[in-house]
Amino acid sequence: MAETEYTARGVRIGRWLRSLTRAGQVHIKDGRLELLTSYGTQIDSAPVQEVRAGRAWFGRGDRALASVNGRQYVLTLTGERAGGEESGAKAAGRFLEAVRAARGRAGGAADFG
Repeated sequence: MAETEYTARGVRIGRWLRSLTRAGQVHIKDGRLELLTSYGTQIDSAPVQEVRAGRAWFGRGDRALASVNGRQYVLTLTGERAGGEESGAKAAGRFLEAVRAARGRAGGAADFG
């Protein structure tokens, strides 16, 4: 399982009102979720079994919430992919599905909502 299972680029990662990066990256690889800055510096990382993820109840449909190591992050997914563009709402859905799928392979934890 050495391949990356999910990658999103151009992700705005914030902690509520504070923006940590405007063009970050989200990776799910080898059963871990990683949040990275645009330079590749790690913001946070945790096993997917310990990550809670769900749709944001506020704002647009392109946002997802992720709780990593007890810290809440707001992810705004732009829809940038290696193969082209997609809507932000669809990108947020793909992120949530990737977390659920990775957790299903590794054992579960609860999602938001």
